[in-house]
Amino acid sequence: MPTLLLVRHGRSTANTAGVLAGWTPGVDLDDTGREQAAALVGRLSGVPLAQVVSSPLERCRQTLAPLLAARPELGGPAVDERFGECRYGDWTGRPLRELAEEPLWRVVQDHASAAAFPGGESLRELSHRTVDAAREWNDKVAAEHGDDAVWAACTHGDVVKAIVADALGLHLDHFQRISVEPCSVTAIRYTPHRPFLLRLGDTGSLGSLAPRPERPQVPGGDAVVGGAA
Repeated sequence: MPTLLLVRHGRSTANTAGVLAGWTPGVDLDDTGREQAAALVGRLSGVPLAQVVSSPLERCRQTLAPLLAARPELGGPAVDERFGECRYGDWTGRPLRELAEEPLWRVVQDHASAAAFPGGESLRELSHRTVDAAREWNDKVAAEHGDDAVWAACTHGDVVKAIVADALGLHLDHFQRISVEPCSVTAIRYTPHRPFLLRLGDTGSLGSLAPRPERPQVPGGDAVVGGAA
């Protein structure tokens, strides 16, 4: 089955300001975020991509822009709202240090499956929509490009953590134990039996995630390894 590369968007102006951006329009990458997006091109240079999907929010599309400019054959990203940020409702746009004083903050941190944001969605809803999106796109990529295909989705921190928690079989209450930095790449390979987490929050080179060429077979024996039968 294909390999999914979950790209968290580069550092944004909201990250720098310590504000919970949510779906606030006009939140762009800051200078560091733009540098991270530019560096992503080289980090993925050895990895063929069959499909690129994006959250509709500006910071994700800006993160993908240099990569797509370097690979015009991919065209524009397919935009899927299910990869969008959590809908934080009344918490949107508020400083994190202020939100940390709210009683709900401890629920979000320690009992995520019970957390629902006032005027927004619950973390259970976030998990369901994002995991469904990842698995449905993975099936689509497999059908169109084969089981060895690699595809990327640019999304947000809580989305990445929710999808990773599902892949690892973790209860949602543990998803805050997962940490992903801006413009990091998390790789998950889905199989008919179970998902495999190949990278978590990787900020380095990703060339080893390219599909391996098929090794020649020895008649009546095993595959050739290291050039020797």
